[in-house]
Amino acid sequence: MERIMNNIILTGDRPTGNLHLGHYVGSLKTRIELQNKNGYDEYYIMIADTQALTDNANNVDKVKNNIIQVAIDYISAGIDPNKVTIFIQSQVPELFEITAYFMNLVSVSRLQRNPTIKDEIKQRGFEKSLPIGFLNYPVSQAADILAFNANIIPVGEDQMPVIEVTKEIAHSFNNTYGQVFREVKGLLPENKICARLPGLDGKLKMSKSAGNAIYLCDDEKTVREKIMSAYTDPNHIKVSDPGQIEGNIVFAYLDAFCKDEHFEKYLPEYKNLDELKAHYKRGGLGDVKVKLFLNNIINELLTPIRAKRKELEENVDKVYDILFEGGKKARASAQKMLKKIKEAELVAFCDIIPERAEKAAKEYGGEGAKVYTDYKEMLADTGIQIDVVHVCTPNVAHCPITVAAFEAGKHV
Repeated sequence: MERIMNNIILTGDRPTGNLHLGHYVGSLKTRIELQNKNGYDEYYIMIADTQALTDNANNVDKVKNNIIQVAIDYISAGIDPNKVTIFIQSQVPELFEITAYFMNLVSVSRLQRNPTIKDEIKQRGFEKSLPIGFLNYPVSQAADILAFNANIIPVGEDQMPVIEVTKEIAHSFNNTYGQVFREVKGLLPENKICARLPGLDGKLKMSKSAGNAIYLCDDEKTVREKIMSAYTDPNHIKVSDPGQIEGNIVFAYLDAFCKDEHFEKYLPEYKNLDELKAHYKRGGLGDVKVKLFLNNIINELLTPIRAKRKELEENVDKVYDILFEGGKKARASAQKMLKKIKEAELVAFCDIIPERAEKAAKEYGGEGAKVYTDYKEMLADTGIQIDVVHVCTPNVAHCPITVAAFEAGKHV
């Protein structure tokens, strides 16, 4: 990618389980390529734990336990924390305030028309009882993207409708309150099959909830067992029978992962995938031979990922440190954007706050009372020592005492 100033990349995943091959070819591989080309100024990857709760509200442990697993998957696959800010969504409270403002810019009927939402409602059985948070998650995703002024969003095909909602919200905000946001672009994999990799069963896209996935953390034996059970051509009973390529999951995966050099290494009697497909179509090539070839390719890809995962699992504290530092950096960026949003949308309200503060100070503290706008200055002047803070403000993120306590590492 040619370098363009102020390119900001943001992407992420829900921590509802380990990442799988669909994540890898659908978005993760693109993320790594972007990272290594250095065509950006800022790069964020978010672990969307709060969004995961929209359909896991009764299974909080599932979400909580998978946060660290997803982070390990990222780094094991090749994401470099020195180049990319990895953070947890719930550690950036500004995202939720921005979501609240954006909810006024999109209608319920617009969200209901989102084809991804419609499919996922059916998959989860939410037709009769739909959580508001689940319907609203495209607005939350728009907030995640626009909070960092991101303009490049690596996604799978199923997330493109969410990018469209994000664009609509940005345009609506700009038209109503003034120019704040820029154009957002969803970045799909070049290989079409990678944009929506099918599952092993051949029925749905590969997903954690469908139980039809090969995970990045699967060991060699597990990968082999899954590939050997993958859906192929049900009419290809004998080796001599002509085979069908379309709808054959093994060949779909070969389209996604196979390179010409794999034939030289594992199947030298063929020069490339076209020759292999031609033989299968005319008959004389068995499914087992093709599956074993695919197994070699997938395990070659996953071997270094497994090795890095083992290393990280032995030093999990390092991963927690990465997430903590990433959260601080992400929050600082989101705070800047929230300030811009509030200045654009709530100028009249913000302007009266200093005047009211001066009036209240004189009323309760006399003419000599001082109004502090900097909590650090306040603490220095007063000598207040913070040990434990009990929060009694409706907006914790903007309470100066709370912020002071948080930055001092105190319990809030």
